[in-house]
Amino acid sequence: MDTGRKNSVCHVCTGVVREFADFGSQPLSDAFLPPGDPAGDFRFRLAVGVCGSCTMVQLMSEVPRDKMFHHDYPYLSSGSQFMREHFATLAARLRQDLTGPAPFVVEIGCNDGVMLESFAAEGVHHLGVEPSGGVAQLAAAKGVQVRNAFFDEPTAAEILAEHGPADVVFAANTLCHIPYIGSILRGVATLLSPGGIFVFEDPYFADIVERNSFDQIYDEHFFFFTVRSVQFMALLHGLELVDAERLTVHGGELRYTLARKGTRPVSPAVAELAAEEELSGLTSAETLARFASNVARIRTDLVELLRSLRAEGKTVAGYGATAKSATVLNFCGIGPDLVPFISDTSATKQGRLTPGSHIPVRPPDAFADPYPDYAVLFAWNHADEILAKEIGFRESGGRWIRYVPDVHIV
Repeated sequence: MDTGRKNSVCHVCTGVVREFADFGSQPLSDAFLPPGDPAGDFRFRLAVGVCGSCTMVQLMSEVPRDKMFHHDYPYLSSGSQFMREHFATLAARLRQDLTGPAPFVVEIGCNDGVMLESFAAEGVHHLGVEPSGGVAQLAAAKGVQVRNAFFDEPTAAEILAEHGPADVVFAANTLCHIPYIGSILRGVATLLSPGGIFVFEDPYFADIVERNSFDQIYDEHFFFFTVRSVQFMALLHGLELVDAERLTVHGGELRYTLARKGTRPVSPAVAELAAEEELSGLTSAETLARFASNVARIRTDLVELLRSLRAEGKTVAGYGATAKSATVLNFCGIGPDLVPFISDTSATKQGRLTPGSHIPVRPPDAFADPYPDYAVLFAWNHADEILAKEIGFRESGGRWIRYVPDVHIV
């Protein structure tokens, strides 16, 4: 049942949003079901559009936040060794901005505390704001101070009254999840100290277009940021984009740094990336139509490949029951007939069925008992880490199926 709230007005500037890609009826990407669960999947139409005024790329339907981010939310930020190292490095870098006598760090969407735990260990005043109770408890068990709530303008005012201003506000793979972005930025502006910074990193729309990584588009990713759209969004709230840095994590992200307007020099990287976006016509009608066409071709090629392997009697499994895989599986109509199971390391997903497509999720030992002939790499953003770990699969003659930037066999 499609119950998502429909949008045609931009959530940033109230401009008109023009749809450019439709991925059909989709379930919640992290709603893994127990076998035999009689409850039906929550469904909404997954389509994406671009604002004609501020160029912000955004979903056309809004899923209620409490349906996505709840006590049993299964994603853990610390689930990957590469990401643990990423956040440890980031924490060390953010410390450089903590020069006052009693610095204060706030993280929006701290998940299981993987970034804040080093601040906690060093006795730095900090607070994680996390709406999903289960992962908030994991963060607290690490010694992280956690407020179990959604971050917004009223919450920010309460934090300011209790803790004082923040020198650094940070968010990783969180800001793009939040349709009520105006309340978030007003909250940040309320909470930041006069010389403070707001740092956030999220999927970069330029990478999505360049790599045809359409599976980055799912219910939790409401916005798809660009330098130009973030500049516009920041200025509406008295903030300024002062730095932008490309990252390789999660298939291509950008780390944005905002500050109160006029308080910090603007890095040349901002103008350079904005110029690249302009030169490529990143949000032009032609570019977006080409992206939609590429996605349709990937769907055709992937389904044809899986059907041909089944006809040849080859065994196929999936690797990584990611949120992204929900878009691929449901858009392509792939079920257990083509991919009998998906291997995943998350204990919270094992023994359950993937959203919408109802493919069983099994632990890693099932992947090697015995190895399949082919494996669809849904967790392609962790490819280097996975391929280094799964040497046995390769030595058994196993071959990886990739669909980003196109369908090919490794």
